[in-house]
Amino acid sequence: MRSFRPRPRSLAGQLFAMQVVLIAAVVAGGAFFAYVSGSARAEETARRQVRAAALAIAVSPSVREAIRAPDPSAVLQPYAEQVREDTGIAFVTIMDPQGVRWTHPDPTRIGETFLGHTARALRGETFEETYTGTLGPSIRVVTPVRDGGRITGLVSAGITVERVSSQVRGQLRALSLAAACALALGGIGTYVINARLRRHTHGMNAAELSRMHDYHEAALHAVREGLLMLDGQRRIALINDAGRELLGLGPEAVGRRVDALELPLSLTGALLASEPRVDELHLTADRVIVLNSRPVVGGEQRGTVATLRDHTELQSLTGELDSERSFSHALRAQAHEAANRLHTVVSLIELGRAEEAVGFATAELELAQVLTDQVVGAVAEPVLAALLLGKAAQAGERGVELVLAENSRIDDGVLPRTLAQRDLVTVLGNLIDNATDAAAEGPRAPAAAVPAPAPAPGEENPAPAHAPVRPRVTVTAVAEAGELLLKVADNGPGVGREDAEAVFRTGWSTHGTGRGLGLALVRQTARRNGGTVELGRGPDGGAEFSVRLPIGDRVPSLPGTAAGGPA
Repeated sequence: MRSFRPRPRSLAGQLFAMQVVLIAAVVAGGAFFAYVSGSARAEETARRQVRAAALAIAVSPSVREAIRAPDPSAVLQPYAEQVREDTGIAFVTIMDPQGVRWTHPDPTRIGETFLGHTARALRGETFEETYTGTLGPSIRVVTPVRDGGRITGLVSAGITVERVSSQVRGQLRALSLAAACALALGGIGTYVINARLRRHTHGMNAAELSRMHDYHEAALHAVREGLLMLDGQRRIALINDAGRELLGLGPEAVGRRVDALELPLSLTGALLASEPRVDELHLTADRVIVLNSRPVVGGEQRGTVATLRDHTELQSLTGELDSERSFSHALRAQAHEAANRLHTVVSLIELGRAEEAVGFATAELELAQVLTDQVVGAVAEPVLAALLLGKAAQAGERGVELVLAENSRIDDGVLPRTLAQRDLVTVLGNLIDNATDAAAEGPRAPAAAVPAPAPAPGEENPAPAHAPVRPRVTVTAVAEAGELLLKVADNGPGVGREDAEAVFRTGWSTHGTGRGLGLALVRQTARRNGGTVELGRGPDGGAEFSVRLPIGDRVPSLPGTAAGGPA
C-alpha cells in the first residue's frame, strides 16, 4: 500500500505561519514587559501614596492635639478612617511610642501592640518596609509624630500586597485584551498579504519555486530559438543566449529600451508594436529573422514576449530550391522543344531531304552551344557558370534573352574560400531573377526618331523605322584589382528615383504580396562580405545593379605578363 505523503505547505502558507508566530511572540513579549513594568510602577505608586499619607498625618496639628488628649482614640479613629477612605489605602495606624494602637481599620484591634518595626521611627526616621501584619502582607511607611522636639507618637500607613496585585491584574486584563486585538489585526493583515502572495506564486512552495527557477534558467540556455521579454516601458527584461546571438547584443542589453539598441528600423517597430506579430521576416546586418510576438496583458499591458528564429539558412535553401525548380521547368521546356526539333529532323529525312535535315540540326546545335561556350570561356568559376547557364535557360523560357558582357572574366581559383559559394548564388541569382521579371514586363521603348519621309509615287513602303526590341538581361562578372564586380542590367521599365532606396527594404515589390526579399538579401549578403550594392540606370534604359565584393590580391596574371601587370 503506497504511503501518503502530504504536499509541503506553500510558500505563502509558510510565511503566514512564520509571521503569525512572530507577531504572537512580539505581542507576548510586549505584554510580559508591560506586566513587569506595570507591576513595578504599581508598587512604586503604592509606596509614594502611603508615604504621602503617613507624612501628611504626622504633621497635622489636629493629630498632635488629639495625642495630648486623655482619650486619643476617640478623636484619631474617625480621622484615620476618613483618611483611609479618601486615599484608598489599606490602613492608617496611629500609635504611642511604645507601639500601642490608637487607630485600626478593625476597631477590636485598638489597644493592641503594632505588628512591625518602629525602632528607626523612634530615632526620627521615616522608612518603608513590607511586613505581614493583621491584614496580611502589606507595603507600609512608618514615620514619627513630633510635638516640639519630642516624639509623641508614630504613624503607619500601608496598602496590602493583594490590593496592589489586584490593580496589576486589572491592568493585565486590559493589556491582554489589547494584545489579543493586536494579534488579531496582525493575523488578518498577514493573511491578506499572503493571500496576494499565494496568487502571485500560484500556491507553490519554496522548493517548487526554486525548482521552477532552475528549469527556467536551463530552458533559457537550452532553447535554440531566441526569446525576448519586454516590460511595459519596452525595456528588455529578459533575453536568452540565442536571442543575444541573433540580435548581436551583449549582456548589457538587459534593462535598455528596444529603440536604443540600434536594431533595424523594421525590427524595432515590430518589437515596439502593441499588436501580435506572426511569422514576420526581418533582416539584420547578417541574418534573416522570423519574429513572433504577443503582448502580455493582465488588466493593463505589462509587456511583450517575442520569439526569434534564424531563417538565414532556410531562406538560402528556399532560394536554391526555387532555382532548382526553375531549372527543372526550363529543362522540361527544352526537352519539349528538343522533341519538336527532333520530330522535324525525322520528318525531313522521311521526306528525303537529308541535306536540309542536317542543316537544320547543325544550326540548332550551334545556336545552343554559343552561350555555353561563351559562359565557360569567360567564367571559370563552376558555380557561377552553372548558375548563369541555368538562369539563361530559365529566362529563355520566359522570352527574355540573357547576355554575358564581353568584358566578363573570372578565372578559376580567383575567388577566396572566405567568400561562400552560397553567397554568390544568393547575390547573382536574385539580381538575375529581378532583372528577368523587369525585362519580361516589357522593354523600355527607344527614343522617338525623326519620322521618315513619305514614299514617292510608285515606290514601295520602306521598312518600319523601329523593329520590336527583345527583352534582354545583361550580366557582367569581372574579377580584377582585388575586387569582384557583378553587374546585372535589364531593358525593362527601370526604377524611379523615389524608390532607389525602398527597393532594398524587406517586403517592397511591384509584383504583389509575398515578394520583396531578394534585393534585401542581396544587400545583406554584400554587407556581410564587406561589399556594396549600387543602383543605377543601365545602357538599355532599365535598372542596373552593381555589387562589389573584396576578394584580395588573388587575380593571377596571364602567361607572358609580369605579376600584377595588365592582363
